[in-house]
Amino acid sequence: MAAITSAEIVWRYSVTTGTAGNTVAGTAAGSLGKYISTTAWAGGAANDLFDDISGSENAASTVDYRGIFVYNSNGFNAYQNPTAYISAEVAGGASIAIGADTTATSALGSATAQALTIATETTAPVGVTFSSPTTAATGVALSSIPSGNVKGLWVRRTAANTAAINADGVTLATSGDTAAA
Repeated sequence: MAAITSAEIVWRYSVTTGTAGNTVAGTAAGSLGKYISTTAWAGGAANDLFDDISGSENAASTVDYRGIFVYNSNGFNAYQNPTAYISAEVAGGASIAIGADTTATSALGSATAQALTIATETTAPVGVTFSSPTTAATGVALSSIPSGNVKGLWVRRTAANTAAINADGVTLATSGDTAAA
């Protein structure tokens, strides 16, 4: 049994369609919860989680949400005590907060909903508590994720009625333990 590597902790979009997790491709705009998609979210590219904030959205301080998943693809070990946190954020633009989905960790292909579902990108997921932790030690607890299982995470973006910023963005990270090799 090999210890979990960073490459085995995979971020994926969510989808509200399909009949089980890991059966339908996902997109940023469609990441409104329910099931894990087959599409990885790599992070780092422009508009790969949220679209641009329009002038009217900025003036109104619009709040948008996206549901994504953390998937433990290691074949043997649980991702123990994982936390999610904001490892970098562009200053002066929209603010980001994250919150663990209230749905229990589930198997990759579960036919039971793997996360809450929201009707639109401006609908808050009910019962999710958001914060903006910047270290693993203060991160959002995700609960242990067994091998081949997933856990939902919500990302909240709040427009701040600021001047336009090119390349506004955020970097999310996870940290956790694994059994020894």
